[in-house]
Amino acid sequence: MRGFWANELNLKHREGLYRSRRQLIPDPERADCVIWQGQQLVNAAANDYLGLARDARLAHAAARVQRSHGTGAGASPLITGWLPIHRALERDLARHESTDKCLLFPSGFAANLAAISALAGPDDLILSDSANHASLIDGCRLSHAQTLIYQHGMAEIADKELRQHRASYKRAWIVTDSVFSMDGDTAPLADLARVAHRHDAGIIVDEAHATGVMGPDGRGLSAELSPDAVPAGLVRVGTLSKALGSQGGFVAADRSTIDWLVNQGRSYLFSTALAPGAAAAARMALKISEKEPDRRLRVLALAARLRSFLQSIGRPVPGLSPIIPVVAGNEHLAVEWSNHCRSHGFLVAAVRYPSVPRGLARLRISLSANHRDEDMSRLEEALATVPAQGA
Repeated sequence: MRGFWANELNLKHREGLYRSRRQLIPDPERADCVIWQGQQLVNAAANDYLGLARDARLAHAAARVQRSHGTGAGASPLITGWLPIHRALERDLARHESTDKCLLFPSGFAANLAAISALAGPDDLILSDSANHASLIDGCRLSHAQTLIYQHGMAEIADKELRQHRASYKRAWIVTDSVFSMDGDTAPLADLARVAHRHDAGIIVDEAHATGVMGPDGRGLSAELSPDAVPAGLVRVGTLSKALGSQGGFVAADRSTIDWLVNQGRSYLFSTALAPGAAAAARMALKISEKEPDRRLRVLALAARLRSFLQSIGRPVPGLSPIIPVVAGNEHLAVEWSNHCRSHGFLVAAVRYPSVPRGLARLRISLSANHRDEDMSRLEEALATVPAQGA
């Protein structure tokens, strides 16, 4: 067996797909920088969109609650793990999301697994976007529902599939990210809502990369839908570990749906509850995001600036989000481009298969409200001078 793994890892090396961890040290001088192998790098790889992950206010909130609640919840929420800080955060999130209730999970991945596998079953049909996150894909698999994949962003194909197959299934769901993690573009949620309405289908939307950043007041893109847009049900999944700078995930929905997840969501029932300190940090981040909207406006403005620059050098990137991919194609070239950015003082991830399809390897630039204008100019210079393939 050891020989098998060694051969497979050698193959990954040859194909430019080998991965290894990097030990990054937070820069004590700048919250948007890290130290790697003695070099200061502007961190353009993290999902810290609002620049809150190292905000002292979050750390102080977590420390205060840990002194009273302890460092771990100790059990699942249905045993002894649902604490006052969890209830307070769920209420704050429900208010922020303008929904009946919210349910906390130890990760966004766990939230997606529970939402899909508890709400869909073997008698049901799921329409899933081809670019959906792995957690959505795995949730569909665990549900044992019939899952049909529609071409990325093509609501008309989802409509066609539902028109053809809906009558054969008890329930139907459309499952999609709102902001796609590797492309940075957005789902046509208004079109999908019309499709769902037409075919008596519900929608499950993963707002992980929109929470705190996109949509009205940072409430996610699905917050733009009217309350009656999806009569069969709209379920929103969000994260606490990206723009909100903490850890964990949540599901926002009507009261009966949340009560069902409490009883049927396996990754809720059988996981230790979110750490109290993480819940406190997320609660503080939510308050900051509401009181300091300039953070959201800042990162979206930086994203618009970088997209405009890339357009000017012949590398157009669709979308509005802080996720900006620069496609290299070849896996080895993507790694070379990442190293080139490092030589200019930036940590930028080279994303390769299986995170993206083979032949579509890329740089995935992830912007933060903490990034400085002068650093953006240097990043633009680095991107303008990436080596061509075979150079």
